[in-house]
Amino acid sequence: MKLFIDTANIEAIKKINSQGLLDGVTTNPTLVAREKRPTLELIDEICAILGERPVNVELIAEDIAGMIKEAETWSKRHKSLVMKIPMTSDGLVVVKELSSMGIKTNMTLTFSAIQALMAAKAGADYVSPFVGRLDDICAVGMDLIREIMTIYDNYGFATQVIVASIRNPIHVVEAALAGAHISTIPPDVLNKLVKHPLTDIGIVRFKEDCAKIPSS
Repeated sequence: MKLFIDTANIEAIKKINSQGLLDGVTTNPTLVAREKRPTLELIDEICAILGERPVNVELIAEDIAGMIKEAETWSKRHKSLVMKIPMTSDGLVVVKELSSMGIKTNMTLTFSAIQALMAAKAGADYVSPFVGRLDDICAVGMDLIREIMTIYDNYGFATQVIVASIRNPIHVVEAALAGAHISTIPPDVLNKLVKHPLTDIGIVRFKEDCAKIPSS
């Protein structure tokens, strides 16, 4: 399973990239706004770090023509960019058009298996089901991932599933067990993935025992 980081923070991206774990980045206007920097400047820097790995940017135009024009502008700036498009009727039209133009798309804000099926049929390269937000309303977000993976496997769709709105390491484990292609993970959760109390205890114990070894 590929690991994306869900942030626009340069230092967080550099840290995960230095560990050899980073397969891509997802951003949205909320994440970009937190950095208090111009969007173009920030995305340029992220793309410079990622190279050819995908960087997801959210389209903010509200009509079909506007979204297509915005996507064309972004794609000319960086070939690695993936356009995030909300799951709406207009969004499906935009995905179909951009797909025919060779521009990568990610159908975001997906909350049902039938929405994911429509996204795949429209030609989306990625679909982003939001598991944490479903959990928030007392649904089981990971059940949706299992449903989507079954449907995609049944029909051989090439659309990749990006598990989004991840809230904890268990979400990541369950996504991997379900066979999801990608998890996009906030920095705080990514930092928890490597942690285990027994690892910390073991390190302390080894250091204590090392101090007991005679020097000569």
